[in-house]
Amino acid sequence: MYQYRRWLSSTLYHGFVLVLAFIVIYPVLWLVASSFKTQPEIFQSAHSLIPKSLHVENYAIGWRGFGRHTFGVFFRNSFYITILSTLGQVISSALVAYGFSRIRFVGRNFWFTCMILTMLLPGQVLMIPQYVMFNKLGWVNTHKPLIIPAFFGTPFFVFLLMQFIRGIPLELDESAKIDGCGRYGIFLRIILPNLKPPLVTAAIFAFYWKWEDFLGPLIYLQSTRLYPVSLALKLFADPAAVTNWGGMFAMSVLSLVPVFVIFVLFQDHIVEGISTTGLKG
Repeated sequence: MYQYRRWLSSTLYHGFVLVLAFIVIYPVLWLVASSFKTQPEIFQSAHSLIPKSLHVENYAIGWRGFGRHTFGVFFRNSFYITILSTLGQVISSALVAYGFSRIRFVGRNFWFTCMILTMLLPGQVLMIPQYVMFNKLGWVNTHKPLIIPAFFGTPFFVFLLMQFIRGIPLELDESAKIDGCGRYGIFLRIILPNLKPPLVTAAIFAFYWKWEDFLGPLIYLQSTRLYPVSLALKLFADPAAVTNWGGMFAMSVLSLVPVFVIFVLFQDHIVEGISTTGLKG
């Protein structure tokens, strides 16, 4: 009887998980299936996940892009913006977190409070002041507004890394000082090597957020040649003409590939970084 209940419980649990997983992943499956359908089939057989025939030409048509620019240009822009921005956020946030966690200076608690309060500000509040500032600097219609601010720290990542740094024994810092290390030496030789799990976690989240950013490029970029993938996909939807849904869905699938690859390669680091940070805090 006990074995039967255990089997029934396990069956119901796994069945529920499979159904829930299918519901969650269904939009992605539908997107992939629709990328191989013809224009009429996308709407006539919208419920079906199996195309009547594979139309691979949607990928070739979508890759041609528009405005004399292929999607190779848009992917290059996305990687350029995302990689530099991710590096900037991770490096600067680690330095700021180290300063707040290990260095005593006048007004440390005040500035830390100010940093935390910035996390409470909605992004919409900052749009106009930031645009005015970047416009006066002559950065509008360049990638600078999307990259350079990342090199001044991200409050969420600073807070995340601080919780981990506070769990690193201070005795390691003292030992490094005896060996002649300064503050930067301690950071590079002691703190940074021990920050690998949360740093990887921060880098993954930063990559995700910047890769899918649509509003930032929409505000600051005007030339088609500067568009990232997130903004270029919007140009497929043309209200004055027939929208090429097949090509749009095909490029949408390709835009998910980097995110999927990052997740598959570093999923263990995400869990390790978050769980370890929580324990250290």
